[in-house]
Amino acid sequence: MIKRTILKDLKNHLNNKQITLITGPRQAGKTTLMLILKKGLDKKRAKTVFFNLDIEQDWQYFLSQQSLIDKIRLEIGQNKGYVFIDEIQRKKNAGLFLKGLYDLNLPYKLIVSGSGSLELKEKIHESLAGRKRIFKLNTLSFNEFVNFKTNYKYQNKLSDFFKLEKDKKQSLLKEYLNFGGYPKVVLETKLTEKQKEINEIYQAYVEKDITHLLQVKKTSSFSKLVQLMAWQIGKITNLSQISSSLGLSVKTGKEYLWYLEKTFIIKKVAPFFKNTKKEIIKSPVYYFTDLGLRNHSLGLLGNIQTPPDFSFLFQNFVFSLLTEKFDYQPIKINFWRTKDGAEVDFIINTGQQLTACEVKYQNLPQPKISRSLISFIKKYQPEKALVVNLSLDQKITIDKTKVEFIPFYKIKL
Repeated sequence: MIKRTILKDLKNHLNNKQITLITGPRQAGKTTLMLILKKGLDKKRAKTVFFNLDIEQDWQYFLSQQSLIDKIRLEIGQNKGYVFIDEIQRKKNAGLFLKGLYDLNLPYKLIVSGSGSLELKEKIHESLAGRKRIFKLNTLSFNEFVNFKTNYKYQNKLSDFFKLEKDKKQSLLKEYLNFGGYPKVVLETKLTEKQKEINEIYQAYVEKDITHLLQVKKTSSFSKLVQLMAWQIGKITNLSQISSSLGLSVKTGKEYLWYLEKTFIIKKVAPFFKNTKKEIIKSPVYYFTDLGLRNHSLGLLGNIQTPPDFSFLFQNFVFSLLTEKFDYQPIKINFWRTKDGAEVDFIINTGQQLTACEVKYQNLPQPKISRSLISFIKKYQPEKALVVNLSLDQKITIDKTKVEFIPFYKIKL
């Protein structure tokens, strides 16, 4: 079994009256986590019941709130119990449905999961204000991946492992950049089986989320959009050009990109600017939440080999590390571009201070700073700047800015 970091927080929230709402992409492991939670409760002789709305037989209990309550009472009685509902996005008006159950003040704790459909991301969040806590489950993080791959031998000392076992670190990083973190893909050992698993994940996503839930009819255009976005991770997105190349209106192209965000496939990064005449102010860049899915969309799963190909993947990877670190904090991650070509990969804005972050897929032998980063430092005088690389760990100062060259596994502010 692959251990998930979020499991401890989920267990702790079982004693909270609020609805435990687990969101994230399909096949990230939500159902597995819920079954682990249920098994733990069953061992303690707690009363539990599990519903899965991907199973047609369970739909009958969700025709009304009363029919579900009747079924719950039949299974676990009228005293304290735990109700698991998997794939809640299948239920129409799911937010209002859950709100009604919660407001009845029943003695049941609700643990609910769903993939990122618009129904889940928008309606449920609106209806359940103050009634739920959201737990975001992404595909495996790099640390979760490495811990599994090393049989949890170094789980409390990964930083030391990375520092000492340089060849193993590099090998594991390349594997992760190639295949991503979908649990089913990680568990397979053969390339052909990994390819089959990621293809099934993608097809299920298109069929269930894109075709069924979001009613997208031009699925071929949607898939081509995924491919286009995969080619240009970290690059400026020109919506008009993309829409035109796909034969879509700008409105539809924008809508499709929004769908990709809301279903946890890509994340948008807006530009950082203060000078509207010299800096890019509108066009965003995008990154994939899972690199395996990105590579699969281009037919490259497991076939990334050269440093130039790894460069943008590593940039995407570092973005994932940053978002993972700051996910529950009021911190903005932007990028910086000027109209004359200067660029810094990420600007981390806490509201009180800026940290410029440059990414280098290199084993830097000594500190080396790009003209673009120097330009940003001189213009905005941030307190700190990071140069995230493969191995160099050193600090220097430029003007009053502390510049830290750090290996990717030591990212911190």
